[in-house]
Amino acid sequence: QVQLVESGGGLVQPGGSLRLSCAASRNIASADAMRWFRQAPGKQREFVAIITGAGRTNYADSVKGRFTISKDSAKSTVFLQMNRLAPEDTAVYYCNAYFGIESQDYWGQGTQVTVSA
Repeated sequence: QVQLVESGGGLVQPGGSLRLSCAASRNIASADAMRWFRQAPGKQREFVAIITGAGRTNYADSVKGRFTISKDSAKSTVFLQMNRLAPEDTAVYYCNAYFGIESQDYWGQGTQVTVSA
């Protein structure tokens, strides 16, 4: 079992920045991938960013160039730096950990990000 706890969400004006954190109860160095997803009201949950165990990253087209995913394996924490935020970025952001050896996905409870003037 892995518990994931997101933090760092809040209300920010358009053009602003936020940094989300995801603290894991287990060493994420063994995770095949750590990902961020988001879900806006009335919409399906969508992929935002991924960082693999080897440190490779990839992003949804909608956030490329604005968001950066990173991790501190020693602290079992994953981050999502979000810059130039826009109202369409408003959503609940979820952290996800995938351990291939278990074929298991783990999810956090989510953190709300609201971008509004």
